Amino acid sequence: MRPNKNSEHTRQTLLDAAAHEIHRHGFQAASLSRILATTGLTKGALYHHFPNKKALGYAVLEEVILARGRETWIAPLEQCADPVDCLQEMIAARFKNMTEQDLLLGCPLNNLALEMSPIDEGFRRRVQDIYDRWTRALAAILARGQGSGSVNRVIDSFKVATFIVASIAGIRSLAKTAQNATVLEASADALIDYLETLRR
Repeated sequence: MRPNKNSEHTRQTLLDAAAHEIHRHGFQAASLSRILATTGLTKGALYHHFPNKKALGYAVLEEVILARGRETWIAPLEQCADPVDCLQEMIAARFKNMTEQDLLLGCPLNNLALEMSPIDEGFRRRVQDIYDRWTRALAAILARGQGSGSVNRVIDSFKVATFIVASIAGIRSLAKTAQNATVLEASADALIDYLETLRR
């Protein structure tokens, strides 16, 4: 039996509100009461879909953060003839137009990696899975660029993809700590310069 649309909508509303709450406060300090106040939903509705706070946090990773990451960093590249051009444009647009709020809160995935990976294996595995998916997808796109002649064929596409993902995560973490857009822009420029070396 398919779940009804109202139930699906309620679940998605809870996930979106939880993602916002966790991004703002971290998982451990996230408040189920605030999530319910934001959504106007009841505890019964929450526990119908998620048996506990940890299950809600896992679902935020698996269904919200994974989807948003794919939409932001992978889907646009899949449509590009030249992945280097597109990566450079994406990084410039993403990092050079961040708001003060973006700097303050940092990357949702990176935040959870730093906060929860040392203390909860379920979070660690889910965070790692998202990074692995991102890395593999980016490696495949770079390999496709090698095949079409736009990317240098001597590079190891998986190693380069791993480095790019680590660089993006590191830039977001550094910028959050510094709370300084100049740091963010300088790091983005350096990554864009590195990407230029990948051309054939």
